[in-house]
Amino acid sequence: MDLSSLKPACGSIHHEKRIGRGQGSGKGGTSTRGHKGAKSRSGYHAKIGFEGGQMPLQRRVPKFGFKNINRVAYKAINVSMLQALAERDNLEMIDRDVLINAGLLNKNELLKILADGVISVKLEVKANAFSQKAVEAIQAAGGSVVVL
Repeated sequence: MDLSSLKPACGSIHHEKRIGRGQGSGKGGTSTRGHKGAKSRSGYHAKIGFEGGQMPLQRRVPKFGFKNINRVAYKAINVSMLQALAERDNLEMIDRDVLINAGLLNKNELLKILADGVISVKLEVKANAFSQKAVEAIQAAGGSVVVL
């Protein structure tokens, strides 16, 4: 076996259909476009959403809602997750870098700590935002809270 004997697997190569190249090709004449009308002409381009004169879907359906451009989206992590992480890695301080390395946070996401679960480890927690109950839970366990 050598490089000159290599060829693609049978059926893996498909040749492009060459339309408009004469009657002998089987794709001549109307070049697969049918007879007459705008769609058979060169340069034809249908408008996006055009439904042949019928009222298009995007105009039939009513508008509703809005996007709040001032919305701030946080990645929520509960104190139970902080507890598990601190026990697993024997941590005293948890910040964004620790959570990013643990795969719980993306580097572009903002972090908010929520109070679901129980925390019993003394931790210094640094995050962009905290719920009020999360702050109470962390401080009740002897830890501290730092808002970034």
